[in-house]
Amino acid sequence: MSHTFRVVQGRTVEVAHASTDPLTFQLECVEAFVTSRVVRGFSAVTIENETGELERMLAALGKPVWEATADDVDRVVGAMAADGLLASTRRRYVQALSSFHRFLITRRAGEIEALFGVRLTNPIDEFNASRHVGDDSPRLLPPPSVSRVAVFFDFLKERIGSARKYAPAARDYALFRTLYHAGLRSDEASKLEIADVYLGQGPFGKLHVRFGKGARTSGPRPRWVPMLDHLDLVVRWYLEDVRPKLPESAVLFCDQSGGAMARGTIRNRLRYLQDLEHCSPADRFSPHALRRACATHNYERGVDLVAIQQMLGHWTVGSTMRYVRPSETFIEDAYRSAVSDTVAFLQGDDDAH
Repeated sequence: MSHTFRVVQGRTVEVAHASTDPLTFQLECVEAFVTSRVVRGFSAVTIENETGELERMLAALGKPVWEATADDVDRVVGAMAADGLLASTRRRYVQALSSFHRFLITRRAGEIEALFGVRLTNPIDEFNASRHVGDDSPRLLPPPSVSRVAVFFDFLKERIGSARKYAPAARDYALFRTLYHAGLRSDEASKLEIADVYLGQGPFGKLHVRFGKGARTSGPRPRWVPMLDHLDLVVRWYLEDVRPKLPESAVLFCDQSGGAMARGTIRNRLRYLQDLEHCSPADRFSPHALRRACATHNYERGVDLVAIQQMLGHWTVGSTMRYVRPSETFIEDAYRSAVSDTVAFLQGDDDAH
């Protein structure tokens, strides 16, 4: 290996690399970056996933990372969005590139400037840094209000009596009531089986969510979810009166063939029902918004935040707080409730004397 000495910013820098080919040098840097992740104790699966994302990002840029600009990152991420990649997936690509760039600035900035005459500048700035999924614009919208959810369920209930096919209409009603009252993700609800319903478990009955979302690479994280707000009665009615009219299978909320409804199918079904409802664009919501509504409405009525966290299957209370979007009058309503409780207590105390 040859050693080259060059003057960079008034000081002599030793460049201990035989190759001055930019892509070959970048490959060496990637290998060094991977080694640093091993040293820091990252798991093999995490390193493999991150490295794959980084290599695909570098290939899409089509140039060494030290030559990439913010416009290049915009171009690549924009193409990913056009191809339908989820915001969370695009974020991982950008994060992998950002981590690699920080490594270069810390470990290889002098060599890069000496070899290629380029001073490292991060191409990821405040305008193209992918936001966390909790900050994506759909999540900034408040969840549907209690009254809006009630109107929607009234519509679904009325539709059961007038729909051409009773069983699918009744299934829709039970499905979306479950998403809301149990705070389930669409994917979790789609994987429920009839055997996962425990009507005699606890005071309200429980759903055994066997395929709850886990942390990255950790696998499913099962949990027990109580059927609150009379959801147990809805599920009991569904099992006794509706499910037998659908194709026989183990799936709880099955499609017309008896199979599980895909997450996209549930989303499309909700969109179709809102079209039938003729609701305004402002009143539309997604299946996941029902989950956020579950968190928000339970929090507003005084349910402990840790209980909501356990119900939704979040790892931390912080994740649950990102779901909670209290109404504009939340402070006033909480104040009235506190004053009312205090007055009732004082009146009771006076009566005792």
